[in-house]
Amino acid sequence: MRSRRLLLSALVVLTASASACRKSQAQGTASPADCILVEDGWGPDGTVPLTVDVVAEGLEVPWGVAFLPGGDALVTERPGRVRLLKGGALQPQPVATVPIAKSSEGGLLGIAAHPDFATNRQFYLYVTTDADGKAQNRVERWTLSPEGTRATFERVILGDIPSATYHDGGRLRFGPDGMLYVGTGDAREPDLSQDPASTAGKLLRLTPDGAVPRDNPFPNSPTFLLGVRNTQGFDWKDAATLYLTDHGPSGETLRRAHDEVSVVKAGDNLGWPGIYSCETQDGRVTPSLTFDDAMPPGGAAVYTGTAIPEWKDSLLVGTLGSRHLHRVVFDAQSPRRVAKHEVYLRDTHGRLRDVLMGPDGHLYVTTSNCDGRGDCGPRKDLLLRIRR
Repeated sequence: MRSRRLLLSALVVLTASASACRKSQAQGTASPADCILVEDGWGPDGTVPLTVDVVAEGLEVPWGVAFLPGGDALVTERPGRVRLLKGGALQPQPVATVPIAKSSEGGLLGIAAHPDFATNRQFYLYVTTDADGKAQNRVERWTLSPEGTRATFERVILGDIPSATYHDGGRLRFGPDGMLYVGTGDAREPDLSQDPASTAGKLLRLTPDGAVPRDNPFPNSPTFLLGVRNTQGFDWKDAATLYLTDHGPSGETLRRAHDEVSVVKAGDNLGWPGIYSCETQDGRVTPSLTFDDAMPPGGAAVYTGTAIPEWKDSLLVGTLGSRHLHRVVFDAQSPRRVAKHEVYLRDTHGRLRDVLMGPDGHLYVTTSNCDGRGDCGPRKDLLLRIRR
């Protein structure tokens, strides 16, 4: 049944894409001029000298990191543990062990600390779990004890997010507006990305209590963006504009590769499964950067520090299969256009998952070499700090 649905979806997609391209050529309503397609490899090596510090080791698929006031951090491990990095040292015992459903790409994924963590000690987890006899993704709120040694489950703030063996999304971030943003995957059902009634294949926006903000672009809906396949990375260019990475197809709709970096705003439709690569279609966002080879992208962060001044305002993206850190520089005069892009840490630390700025102004990156697709050595997975 699934194969039949995917085949039907593929036929619809190919027809729609051909129609979209013909319409663009005939009417000039959309142009792929701002889209760069990298046809071979990933790009040139970067020239900025870097130092990489190992902040913590012995982790198992550290999927997300949330820095706390004072510089400590909570780290999720995909098998279901929340770890505390205290005073720069990884504490041996988890502060929480979370029941998870067995899934290739699911488990304990994203984490975000409440903007008022200093007073309420609350943080949020994105979890693949068994509920009502089936696997689903959900966003939970937890509270960390005053001494930081244990965490207590409080409640589910958003449940019944579709789950599958692959394409579970999972990234959590609080935006500059104080709202919680949730990246979800299409759960191997591409058409759910365009379904307004589904939370799959979206970037969602919630209040810290899980309510739908009144100023969301779709009334009474948590959807902030739709047409997403499987995002694990997004960050803010400014209060109204985000950079978002998304995974390209891996066989469904008869297509492969073409992971994306896009510039988006509230209410945008990234087009999955209707368009991919540099294709255009009215009402859909064509990416700014895409690749013929499968990358695929993990977390992403805008560099806001001063330690590496050449990187100021660049987007840094961790990559998994291509095993590097990708720097993307956007054109100041044409904000959707990529001015340059380059590769760092090429094949030096393996698969890179989360990427985020720390309170000390440095960039932090987690490896994902123990997820069954990399080389899990004796040090296991690492938390890295990138500086000059």
